[in-house]
Amino acid sequence: MSLIVALIIYTIAMTLANLLVAEFGPVVTPMVAFVLVGLDLVLRDWLQVRLKVWQMGGLIACTGVLTYALNPSADQIAMASSAAFTGAAIFDWAAFSILKGTWLFRSIGSNVVGAAVDSLLFPTIAFGVFMPHIVVAQFVSKVAGGAMWAWIFSKFAVQKPVKA
Repeated sequence: MSLIVALIIYTIAMTLANLLVAEFGPVVTPMVAFVLVGLDLVLRDWLQVRLKVWQMGGLIACTGVLTYALNPSADQIAMASSAAFTGAAIFDWAAFSILKGTWLFRSIGSNVVGAAVDSLLFPTIAFGVFMPHIVVAQFVSKVAGGAMWAWIFSKFAVQKPVKA
């Protein structure tokens, strides 16, 4: 996979995730978490070994701005998304950097950490209230989706396992 394709997929997936949540609310978040945020977690790991930290931060911010531009009423969702993705990215990055082994092992391990942070921050900021059932559903969905996407990436997009 080329870097440009990965950046485009990331931007589309995160913007679509934000717009779906803005349109349908908390009920859609577990499904969005499995498919689109699971993809985000894995793409973030794939991009981490290819981009500088400031470039990844800019990409996260751009998806928030794009969400707002496409649907100004989604401003709270865009802000929650940017905050949650940034927080999750920091913890995911740290875990990915610390873990040893194959890219697949490091990706799945760091995704658990990133999913926990994202699942706690996003719905709490987006909807203004702590919803434990949504947090747990999102966490499980993100970890499962992230594992699925990590396996796919390890088979088709990662040329060589990256060792720590």
